[in-house]
Amino acid sequence: MLTVNGINVYYGAIHAIKDVSFHVDEGEIVTLIGANGAGKTTILHTISGLLRAKTGEIKFQNQSINKIEPHEILKMGIAHVPEGRRIFAQMTVLENLQMGAYTRNNKEETNNMIEMVFEKFPRLKERINQLAGTMSGGEQQMLAIGRALMSKPKLLLMDEPSMGLAPILVQEIFNIIQEINAAGTTILLVEQNANMALSIANRAYVLETGKVVLEGNAKELLGNENVRKAYLG
Repeated sequence: MLTVNGINVYYGAIHAIKDVSFHVDEGEIVTLIGANGAGKTTILHTISGLLRAKTGEIKFQNQSINKIEPHEILKMGIAHVPEGRRIFAQMTVLENLQMGAYTRNNKEETNNMIEMVFEKFPRLKERINQLAGTMSGGEQQMLAIGRALMSKPKLLLMDEPSMGLAPILVQEIFNIIQEINAAGTTILLVEQNANMALSIANRAYVLETGKVVLEGNAKELLGNENVRKAYLG
């Protein structure tokens, strides 16, 4: 579904992503793990079109998306749940979800998607008219995921969904990620909680200072002694 082939990304003179290649097959959960500053978020931003690779190629369903604008990439079927949630704090829960469907013109379809999100996240339905910025961190994360689902993505990019959440909510969010995947959405997950990420993923890539240093079956990497020492404590 997604092929990233030898991309190099720069911030000015800083070489942030160095010849990174990986792929995501349809139906998979693939995770990118690594320490802060390893380049995980930069890779997601480059896939979304928010950053541009200087060299290399990104293909989605065999079509190059290197030079496509972010809103067009969204229309193609790639949605992004950003680090830090980035919900519209001064809008209500309902308005945030409607914003997630801005590429769709069918009002009935949008309403059906809202109901689907509310089935998955009953707490959001309870807070339908509440300003998003007044909700708890866990509820805001659910809203960020729900907003992304409103575009009916084929591929969901998720950046640090467990960040800042209490352990009991982390488990809930990861259960939801598995449910979304089981319902047919392919997921590329960036997560500092390597233990949780590897426990639900099919495959994983380990990043260090902008390079892929290890890849393989997620369960095997979970048992890898070097990975355990470096990322699992």
